[in-house]
Formats: sequence, C-alpha cells, structure tokens
Amino acid sequence: MCIGVPGQVVSVGESAHHLAQVDVCGVRRDVNIMLVCESEPAALLGQWVLVHVGFAMSVIDEEEALATLEALRDLDMDFTEPQR
Repeated sequence: MCIGVPGQVVSVGESAHHLAQVDVCGVRRDVNIMLVCESEPAALLGQWVLVHVGFAMSVIDEEEALATLEALRDLDMDFTEPQR
C-alpha cells in the first residue's frame, strides 16, 4: 500500500531543482518539488503538499491536510521516526 502524507513547505531553494524543506508532523524532511512547482518556488512557501517517497505529489488545501493528518493519527501512525 502506498500512502501520501501531508506536509507544509517551510523553505525552498532558488529553483525547482533544489529540494524544499517540508514539515511533516513536526519533522522537517527534504522533498523534491519538481512535480508541483508551477512558477517560482517561493510561491510554495506555507502551502500544504502531499508527500510520497520524498516527492511532493500535489498541492492540497489546509483543510484536507489537517483532516488527513487526523485520520492518520487515528490509525496510530507516527511519522516522527523513520519507518523500517
């Protein structure tokens, strides 16, 4: 099963070729934004993205992001430690 996890973009590089920092449940992760960067990377700051295997797959609204995080918490999924 594949799962995408919502995260909020907290920093970006000068181009879409640089990895962005995304806050996922309080943990910052390096994420590739090439698939969702339609203009300047700075436009993604503060946006919520759905992250799967290190790639931002889509931009989602905050309501959807928070609802998804709540559902994942209800499943007792913890994203603060690397999954093995």
